[in-house]
Amino acid sequence: MPKAIDINTVLNTLTPLRNRDLDTSEEEASAAFANLHSFNNGAVFTGSFDGVSQWERHRGGDELVHILKGETSLTILSAKSEDILNLKEGMMTVVPQGCWHRFHAPDGVTVLTVTPQPTDHSTEKDPR
Repeated sequence: MPKAIDINTVLNTLTPLRNRDLDTSEEEASAAFANLHSFNNGAVFTGSFDGVSQWERHRGGDELVHILKGETSLTILSAKSEDILNLKEGMMTVVPQGCWHRFHAPDGVTVLTVTPQPTDHSTEKDPR
């Protein structure tokens, strides 16, 4: 059954992840995010953080990334290129299936993502 979800109410229940870095555990990161609803082979998530995320990729499909507040640089690695997108509040992008990507948000960002599962993580300099 369809339902309305108040994203701001959910965000107010979360504690933003501060100083995210390559050593931040999956458990620490997941505590700053909420699963809003299942969607196809994944879910819709929201959360806030500052710092740098580990590399991640989604072999099950494309990921939609929407910036609700703040800004981030999103680096996307394909087999042939490295693209850096500077995303601000109100902007969005789609990360192609299987592409490694990571966020760099020194001043903080709040995101809404539609993320297919499973998610692979890497702390390698270049996980390709």
